[in-house]
Amino acid sequence: MQVGEAGKLQSAINVTPLVDVVLVLLIIFMVVAPNMRQGKGPEIDMPATAKPKDQGVDQSRILVTVDEHGGLWIDDKAVAAEGLGDGLRAAAGTDPDIKVVIKADAKLPFGEVRKAMLAIEQAGYHGVGLIAEPASAKTQKG
Repeated sequence: MQVGEAGKLQSAINVTPLVDVVLVLLIIFMVVAPNMRQGKGPEIDMPATAKPKDQGVDQSRILVTVDEHGGLWIDDKAVAAEGLGDGLRAAAGTDPDIKVVIKADAKLPFGEVRKAMLAIEQAGYHGVGLIAEPASAKTQKG
């Protein structure tokens, strides 16, 4: 090539860096995806309802989860049935008007959910809410 002569353009696209970036992103998403589940507590199969109200993510609430074996969880911590009241008071801290919501497994008999509701009310938290998922989301999962 001489001085003043225009260089030739390379018209071939090098796809190797593109493939490298895509594979790295795929691996990152595969590693991170299992940790992106909704909510606190154990993974449970929630009952479906035709049209639940928008439950949103409210930071000023305590989530009580009842798993399929009847085990109780406050947020991410497993608690014994007799220690539910103390666990709720510890989770509430100084907030007297905090909401308590229950998320229970769909296979669980309602009597177990009712026992948890009564224990929450006996601990001094009234107006316990229930969390459900839309029936359309239930059919998409499985």
